[in-house]
Amino acid sequence: MAENKEESVGESVMEKIMEKFHDGDSSSSDSDNEKSKQSSSSVKSQIYRLFGREKPVHTVLGGGKPADIFLWRNKKISAGVLGGATAIWVLFELMEYHLLALVCHCLILSLAILFLWSNATTFINKSPPRIPEVSIPEDVAVNVALSLRYEINRGFAVLRDIASGRDLKKFLMVIAGLWVLSIVGSSCNFLTLFYIAFVTLHTVPVLYEKYEDKVDPFAEKVMAEVKKHYATFHAKCLSKIPRGPLKEKKHQ
Repeated sequence: MAENKEESVGESVMEKIMEKFHDGDSSSSDSDNEKSKQSSSSVKSQIYRLFGREKPVHTVLGGGKPADIFLWRNKKISAGVLGGATAIWVLFELMEYHLLALVCHCLILSLAILFLWSNATTFINKSPPRIPEVSIPEDVAVNVALSLRYEINRGFAVLRDIASGRDLKKFLMVIAGLWVLSIVGSSCNFLTLFYIAFVTLHTVPVLYEKYEDKVDPFAEKVMAEVKKHYATFHAKCLSKIPRGPLKEKKHQ
């Protein structure tokens, strides 16, 4: 009996020792996992992304169906949308068709077909065509108006902030962008400019998503050179220009 008790005590002691070793191994493995996660997250944070983005391209484009179309998730839908935009551009730009004339001709054709069909059903003993009732929901119209109002007010706030003279860098960037846009607008009309932007949205994001590992390092080098030249230009010229009044400090 005494020998059995000693054996049971020895086994319990060995089990406790093994549990301590297992706990130590699990805690060390957990700490190793945490360190690896932290190192991987730090490496990801150090990777340069174009325009400082931290989210995938799909999320940056707003997600949902529009982003799926721009990134060619469904090739048939994306090709159909791009083909429709191309057909509209060819119709109005190359064939010089006018929007008002197109709308009137489409309405004349559709109304004539429906009118003749509705009257012909009385002679051939068939049911008349079911013309659906089309109406814009009130909540949709209100949401669109509120969104448009918010974007316009935000644009006015940005213009006011630029005109106040507090941020010289932003002022120069906006002036340069407007100047480039005026040059492009003087060489082509609004429809062609809109079509170029539409085609760009259908090609550049999907190409960037495919080759972002090659584009981002190149963009990092370009941005480093731009920042270096801007720092030189700022030290020689911009720092000598008097600025507008700064924002009032908050009372402590």
